[in-house]
Amino acid sequence: MEEVSTGSDSDYSSSWISWFLSSKGNEYFCEVDEDFILDRFNLTGLNNEVANYAQALDLITDNLDDDIQDELRGSLDVQARLLYGLIHARWIVTQRGLQKMLDKYKRADFGRCPRVLCTSQPLLPLGLTDLPYEKSVKLFCARCEDIYSPKSTRHGSIDGAYFGTTFAHLMGIVWGSLGCVPKGGGGDVMGNVVRVVEMARVGRERERERERVGAERERERVGAAEQAGGADEYRPKIYGFQLHETARLQRWQEAMRDRQIGRLEKFEVGSRG
Repeated sequence: MEEVSTGSDSDYSSSWISWFLSSKGNEYFCEVDEDFILDRFNLTGLNNEVANYAQALDLITDNLDDDIQDELRGSLDVQARLLYGLIHARWIVTQRGLQKMLDKYKRADFGRCPRVLCTSQPLLPLGLTDLPYEKSVKLFCARCEDIYSPKSTRHGSIDGAYFGTTFAHLMGIVWGSLGCVPKGGGGDVMGNVVRVVEMARVGRERERERERVGAERERERVGAAEQAGGADEYRPKIYGFQLHETARLQRWQEAMRDRQIGRLEKFEVGSRG
């Protein structure tokens, strides 16, 4: 999904990460600390996702043997981009990664919400899936809680897995508000993370019940009511769990939609009679 650009020999004179971050279209990424990359625990499982994993990692950390750089440079660049992107998704949900992304958010590096009533709310990058090669990156507005496509085609081609499904929502909770505005310097960041996960777990069973009831209602809808109920709605989740407060709001929204669907059903019955 990500555009691949090649560089001249001079481009590689600095570190690979510096070259990657300075390349056009990579403005959404932040720099991952080297000690995070070198800690193999943080990379668990990525060897199954990336071909030539060891060499790609050596390229990222500037340890690749000069003897094989020329013959494998092109293919390794592609794999190194994939590996860095997947590492990046893990990095930005750590305390230091969140802080770096907060700095970019405050500068509106990811753009602003196009919705008029959101009054130019800064956006955050978001993946619709944590699996690579499935969905491109989207932008999440914490005010209207909707998602948008990047304006630039360069940014629109970035794989959404490089940011993941959790980061944007974890950012808002960690910094104390959905608007991602830090209060008192962020407070107990890791304590907030623990509370977020606990909140998500509390809402999981309720979410399953809501999905079960929703599936039953969906089977009963016909005609215009079926079309009205088929609209997609983005559901914020952290580590796969739907946020409790958000789930309650969405249940209210769905109740209002179901009420309107009921009116449509009555209208259809009346018009047929």
